[in-house]
Amino acid sequence: MSAIEPGAPRRKLIVFLPLALFLALVALFFLRLGGSDPSRVPSALIGRPVPVTPLPPLPGLERDGTPLPGITPETFPGKVTLVNVWASWCVPCHDEAPLLHALAQDKRIQIVGIDYKDQPENARRFIGRYGNPFAAVGADANGRASIDWGVYGVPETFVIDREGRIAYKLVGPISAENLESALKPQLEKALAAH
Repeated sequence: MSAIEPGAPRRKLIVFLPLALFLALVALFFLRLGGSDPSRVPSALIGRPVPVTPLPPLPGLERDGTPLPGITPETFPGKVTLVNVWASWCVPCHDEAPLLHALAQDKRIQIVGIDYKDQPENARRFIGRYGNPFAAVGADANGRASIDWGVYGVPETFVIDREGRIAYKLVGPISAENLESALKPQLEKALAAH
């Protein structure tokens, strides 16, 4: 007959305690991350002027035979602008490209692109494949301008009002759903403001 060692249940508890704590933390992170809509990440820049971060044009990109400009502080005032941060290597950017092209048909707004950490030839090929919705494209080769804009990752989209202030930020790709439920209403709100 074997004798039960005093303290054996206690040792088992000590062995399983770290595992139980780890599983509790995993559950907490899952609930906090999985329970929220990532497109609703608040931005400290809402209501503030767009960052003064001039970006050079994407080399070799043209529209109707004219070289497309980069982004300067003069790009924004006086116009309601949709700024889309994208890259040719970004899979969701391919999905949202047709929606951006459809939005570009609305001549009340201008669409401006920030090409994030991309090779110029790949970016031009991407635009050639889907069409060019952009009035201007700034090349953010090192990602510094995107940091100034508060970008978490590509794609992200901003609505800029006529005063050059950030009115809305959409984190993640434009979809048919959020286009109708969020982006278009924010654009209309910016267009209605004087």
